[in-house]
Amino acid sequence: MKKKLTYTQAMDRLQTIVASLENNTLSIDELTLRLEEAQQLANFCKQQLTQTTNDIETLFQNNEQK
Repeated sequence: MKKKLTYTQAMDRLQTIVASLENNTLSIDELTLRLEEAQQLANFCKQQLTQTTNDIETLFQNNEQK
């Protein structure tokens, strides 16, 4: 992943890769590359979700302190 993706863009790309895996449309040469990309995308999405969860928890904590 060279460019900055949004969560939605990363999920869309991940779904495209999963679909190509399910449909057996990847050559053996592409398979490793797509699996590596999928792993990077999944990690990115997990980090985004974790950050969002932390942000929401912080907002609720700040709201409770008022």
